[in-house]
Amino acid sequence: MRVRVLWFGRPASSPFEAQVDGYRTRVGRRWAAEDCPLRAAAGGRDTDPRRALAQEAERVRQHLSPDWTLAVLDEAGERLSSVAFAERLAALEDRGIAGAAFLVGSDLGVDSSLKRDAAMRISLSDMTLPHMIARLVLWEQLFRATSLLGGGGYHRVVVQ
Repeated sequence: MRVRVLWFGRPASSPFEAQVDGYRTRVGRRWAAEDCPLRAAAGGRDTDPRRALAQEAERVRQHLSPDWTLAVLDEAGERLSSVAFAERLAALEDRGIAGAAFLVGSDLGVDSSLKRDAAMRISLSDMTLPHMIARLVLWEQLFRATSLLGGGGYHRVVVQ
């Protein structure tokens, strides 16, 4: 299985980018992993945000294959524990899915058609997170899933 994180923006030299790259590399030990920046729609974002979202949705669709599963990060999405998230990924792997694409929307959000088409809508938090942090948290959770599925020691159960 392959894993792709689609997001709107430009990579910039920062501690966040270094962390994302570190987690992406670790995820790549189990699944081919790619971090895929997309260009946000330009012009008219303030006057016609629906048009901009539709343009962004088309850019996302260009990076999806029919045999891939789309997961959208959405504040109204399903809340999953790290273990439940790993189990979902294992189920995709078991079904022979070619790839899973995870979408972090632009500052405008995610087009409603992509939300409808997504096999999964996942909430990382009830709080609104900056896109850069949401992307980093997603990559960390993808790595945590590889650790859980591989029996590694990265994920610790809380001792009471």
